[in-house]
Amino acid sequence: MWLWIREKWAWWVGGLGALILIGYGIIPTLQTANFGRVYAAYGGVFVVLSILWGWGIDGVKPDGWDILGGAICLVGVGLIMYAPRG
Repeated sequence: MWLWIREKWAWWVGGLGALILIGYGIIPTLQTANFGRVYAAYGGVFVVLSILWGWGIDGVKPDGWDILGGAICLVGVGLIMYAPRG
């Protein structure tokens, strides 16, 4: 969506972005695990993908703090999803 609106890319890029956002909203509701945990884990993955997007698409190389923050998010995702519960 960003590329379509801000960078004036082709209309189909906006359509593809819209489909991805719709999927982003629907996929968590289809999970069999606890929705709150899935949604929280989704957020952690979103942070890491945002850093990668900035690097790959916008050309903003992540610094050490970006990498550390992304790693902390992924550790949090692991804890949320796979920690033993009693």
